[in-house]
Amino acid sequence: MSRTTAPDSRSFPLQRQCPFAPPPEYERLRAEEPVSKARLPTGGTAWLVTRYEDVRTVLSSPVFSADGTRPGFPALLQGQAQVLQRPPFIRMDPPQHSFYRRMLIQEFTLKRIKTMRPGIQATVNGLLDDMLATTPPVDLVEAFALPVSSLVICQLLGVPYDDHEFFQSRSKVGVSGESTAEQFATALGELRAYMDGLITRKQQEPGDDLLSKLVTEQLEPAGELRRDELLMMCLMLLNAGHETTANMISLGTVALLEHPDQLAALQENPELLPDTIEELLRYLSIADLVTARIAAEDTELSGTRIRAGEGVIALLAAADWDPGVFPEPERLDVHRGNRHHVAFGYGVHQCLGQNLARVELEIVFSTLFRRIPTLRVAVPVDELPYKHGNLAYGIHALPVTW
Repeated sequence: MSRTTAPDSRSFPLQRQCPFAPPPEYERLRAEEPVSKARLPTGGTAWLVTRYEDVRTVLSSPVFSADGTRPGFPALLQGQAQVLQRPPFIRMDPPQHSFYRRMLIQEFTLKRIKTMRPGIQATVNGLLDDMLATTPPVDLVEAFALPVSSLVICQLLGVPYDDHEFFQSRSKVGVSGESTAEQFATALGELRAYMDGLITRKQQEPGDDLLSKLVTEQLEPAGELRRDELLMMCLMLLNAGHETTANMISLGTVALLEHPDQLAALQENPELLPDTIEELLRYLSIADLVTARIAAEDTELSGTRIRAGEGVIALLAAADWDPGVFPEPERLDVHRGNRHHVAFGYGVHQCLGQNLARVELEIVFSTLFRRIPTLRVAVPVDELPYKHGNLAYGIHALPVTW
């Protein structure tokens, strides 16, 4: 028998009490109300989905649409509705989504990413050289995490790294739960103007990079992309490419330092590195809030009736801490060896850049702790400025010493 849960007074998003754990309410919801209604900060309601199998169903079934133009699509940030009027391809359904993804997929294959390893290693080495030449404490976010991720995505896309302060500051506004609709609109407008100018420069002087390739091969009239479509595609890649990876570097560093037994196991056996990365991705699930959907038709999930046009948010952190799939999920275990987490999403919309992210994280953590074995956080961990309410969870600043 299906049930329909009436909207309650629960406000969403819920805040993490421990920086390395999902909000404690997720555990109760998963056990008692696996599909439950909550109020969104932008108005309206959406269904929260917390069980692993249900989350995978939402992310893989065509019954749940990623089309951001559908009326009622759940938005968590003020001003986000403006983006959804002309959404990037991650907010589209097949076949439109497949059309755009095929243009990019070859740049993110394992074979292609393997060729980037030497360049990423050189970038990491250079940034650590600069860090070690200074007197601690040093902000690991500013000096290392953000530059690593920004330099790598800039080189891939063909975006001048000299402009990183500009796009990082505007991107920060775009993912912050504290930004007003006006601030969001201003930042988005400035980013669009910047990318539009960069497209023009690539038309005049194409280089050996992804943006130049898209401009010369896919942009109208030679190709099938309109200018505004290319613009939004590249902005999405630029923002996602530096913001999420930087958050994983900083938060993952603190998680390993707070679990010295796990860090020691990794240092004693470097072959554990790939499993360590997968476990950190599961354990932290920083993209918890990004997988919004809308029901395209009436359906039922875990006995709850969901009607067409109702918003749904598949909570990745709740799924990745489902004890039925990950025993003792609260335990960071580099020996776990379970790669079935949903930290990168699931289904046709699974993160395009996951191969690149994995390689970056492997190089970062293997090199960071080898070169600075005495690294430690310079302030109490509970006093760090965490990104509560942001679409991608992380740390604003991370003072470290050695």
